[in-house]
Amino acid sequence: MKCDIVTLENKKSGSVDLDESVFGVAVRQDILSRMVNYQLAKRRGGNHKTKTIGEIRGTTAKPWNQKGTGRARAGSLRATQMRGGQTVFGPVVRSHAFSLNKKVRRLALKTALSSKQAAGKLIVLDDAKIGDAKTKSLSVQLSALGLKSALIVSGPEVDSNFAKAAANIPMIDVLPQQGANVYDILRRDTLVLTKDAVTHLVERLK
Repeated sequence: MKCDIVTLENKKSGSVDLDESVFGVAVRQDILSRMVNYQLAKRRGGNHKTKTIGEIRGTTAKPWNQKGTGRARAGSLRATQMRGGQTVFGPVVRSHAFSLNKKVRRLALKTALSSKQAAGKLIVLDDAKIGDAKTKSLSVQLSALGLKSALIVSGPEVDSNFAKAAANIPMIDVLPQQGANVYDILRRDTLVLTKDAVTHLVERLK
């Protein structure tokens, strides 16, 4: 499928042939949902923790005699029912990540790219490079392209001036092609790929 290439000045500079096997996949919401859940679960900290009885400071003496007091048996002042005692079945430090087949992850990225193409939310940019790291001038250029919420995927390396200028523009994200992922693609309205990004993504996913 053909797609026009535009410059940052919003001028047409040719066209590119998008590979059907990468940008023309049927959009499956279930695959996208599984991938987003996979990414969000993997980034969770999992650092919440409550103390067990062995981690609480306090006496190890038995509170009172086992028999003869008429009270219930007790073996520790650090037990659950005691004030300042342990928490039963509390959270422990763990990873929330789960596994997802590589084929499913590849299909999810293809599906995300295809969904933007099918919705007319894909723009191919000639190059994501600017001379000076000026946020104002880049903001004007992006506004001329109609970009208010966009993920811009560059080639193997992001131009430092472009990254600095875009850092202060809200709802605009910039990533190198190897960092392109389903969650970031879906959370922004428009996907902007440079010519280099298209080439690398096709090589990576075909």
